[in-house]
Order: sequence, then structure tokens, then C-alpha cells
Amino acid sequence: MSTVTITFTVTEFCLHTGVSEDELNEIVGLGVIEPHEDEHSCWQFDDRAAAIMQRALRLRRELALDWHGIAVALTLLEENAQLRQENRRLQQRLFRFISHV
Repeated sequence: MSTVTITFTVTEFCLHTGVSEDELNEIVGLGVIEPHEDEHSCWQFDDRAAAIMQRALRLRRELALDWHGIAVALTLLEENAQLRQENRRLQQRLFRFISHV
């Protein structure tokens, strides 16, 4: 099974997500999303960046956060998801351990 990754240029990304290039520069500067290339003229974004951007826009719309607040919120949401996943793995290991005792 092969994996297909969709990439967007800056113009395509802005059209797809509805953000301006100035907003995109700020968003990248805050680390909300990362382009594939370092040089601005070569920036490419994948479909994962587009999904993160949609989530960021939803936070902006629903909670009226600025881009700095969105960057913090997305970081906390990602950490929360990682902790939940780790907790599930630890619970499964504990259950297997208890089952074998």
C-alpha cells in the first residue's frame, strides 16, 4: 500500500485555507505549521499542514484567539493527545501484566 501526500504552494495553501500570505508568515513564524523548505519562495505545505490550519481556524473562529493563543492551544491539544495515547498504552501493558500474574 502506498501513501499519497498532497502538497500546496503558498498561493494554493492560502486559497485552500482562506488565510492571507501575511497571516501564513505569522503562523509559520509561530510554529503552528511548518513548510517543507526553509526559503519562503520555495515553501510547500502538505495535507497535514492544511488539516492543522483548519483546526487553527476553527479555534480562531470559535474561541476568538489570536495566532499566538492558537499556537499555544494547538501545542496543548497535541500534548494532551500524546498523553492520552501513552496512558492507553500503559493501561494495556498493565492489564497484560496483571493477566499473566
